[in-house]
Amino acid sequence: MRMIGINSGLRGIVAATLIGFGSVMPGAATSETLADALVGAYNHSGLLDQNRAVLRAADEDVAIANAALKPVVQWTGNLTQNINRSVSGGSTTGLPAGTRNATDQLTTSVNLIASLLVYDFGATRYSIEAAKETVLATRESLISVEQQVLIRAVDAYMGVIQAQQLVSLRENNVRLLTQELRAARDRFEVGEVTRTDVALAEAQLAEARSGLAAAEGDLLSARAYYKVAVGREPGNLSRPPSLPAIADNIATAQALAVRRHPDILSVQHQVAAADLLVRASEARMKPQVTVEGQYGLSETFDSTASSRNGTIGLQVGQTIYQGGALSAGVRKNLAQRDAQRGNLHVVVKDVERAVSDAYAILTSARAQIQGSDRQVRAAQVAFEGIREEASLGARTTLDVLDAEQALLDARTAAVTAQTQIYVAAYSVLQATGQLTARDLRLPVQLYDAAAYYNLVKDSPTKLSKEGKKLDRVLRALQKE
Repeated sequence: MRMIGINSGLRGIVAATLIGFGSVMPGAATSETLADALVGAYNHSGLLDQNRAVLRAADEDVAIANAALKPVVQWTGNLTQNINRSVSGGSTTGLPAGTRNATDQLTTSVNLIASLLVYDFGATRYSIEAAKETVLATRESLISVEQQVLIRAVDAYMGVIQAQQLVSLRENNVRLLTQELRAARDRFEVGEVTRTDVALAEAQLAEARSGLAAAEGDLLSARAYYKVAVGREPGNLSRPPSLPAIADNIATAQALAVRRHPDILSVQHQVAAADLLVRASEARMKPQVTVEGQYGLSETFDSTASSRNGTIGLQVGQTIYQGGALSAGVRKNLAQRDAQRGNLHVVVKDVERAVSDAYAILTSARAQIQGSDRQVRAAQVAFEGIREEASLGARTTLDVLDAEQALLDARTAAVTAQTQIYVAAYSVLQATGQLTARDLRLPVQLYDAAAYYNLVKDSPTKLSKEGKKLDRVLRALQKE
């Protein structure tokens, strides 16, 4: 698939715009890059931590399902006190009438019971495979969350840059209008302009100061959003890098998204899991074969009486009637499978539409970049010319103020377009399933979604070697 970035003409416009913005950016010696922000978001996202825990819980479902094919060993213990009180009834007992008898007996017993499922027509195997498909679906959901975290970091990064640039523009605007007001007052004193011209300049300056206050408030909000998205306060943010390479064709991008978008892959695994659960519920209506064994020891205190016994046997059984619960379970799983299939159709269409929307926004942003660049140049020329004409008396103060406002609006539009084109480009990556730490080659320790699964899939016991290793992993996770 051929990959392209922005065309050379647009690249030049973007570069020129960035150079123009360089004067409003903080010093770049210790600047923070977009990649730094993405790394911070990946490493400090509570949302990612939450969904990684959800994945570990799904991994445990495989272990629980696997346990059904392993022996079940139980023990029971009993301590029984027997109390017997009786009174003899006469000569037939050989004892005098009214003789009282007391027989107390304390008995204890211990039993060891083991059972093993031998055959159940695949019901347990189907359940295990369904749990595995659910794990795969949850892994894809984790990737989807990762994309959300990273696109939010891009949006936050560009939002802070935009807010800083708008504050700088507003500050420049206040300085210019302050100069215009001073000039208007000087000209009023010599009779060149009226009091109305001075009032217009004062009103425009007051509006500019109000706009500056609003821009400073927006910057505070953008910095707070950055802290939430990235996990720390923004430093001296550097100019954004070149735009990421994206496919040059919407149809190609949609085909890529259908193949690899995590939302689609997740639902595909959910469909497979639902189909396996249908088979499992059907198999549970058939007989089961189980091997059972028991060994017991019984002792009577204050007596030599004791017993030991053991049994082993093969048991075959089947539920004939359970109030219709088994049949209802089959129908329920069939309905859930149909629901997942319908959901897959909906998700595919939503992903395709998201790709189209992302490309449309990117195309619009490209056009706005080009248009705003021309608008800024034209507004700058107009402003300088009108101000020069005003100094010669050919233009009014209102003309100068209008030209200054038009220049401010053009520069503001250029800043906004610059932000939009970056967010739109990364949104295209998200829509096609390519906005991941792996695809972006971020310098982070990638989360291994299979590591925990490999530790628990065989349901290790707590005292086994694997179980002790798992305990160490869990303790490390809890410390984090």
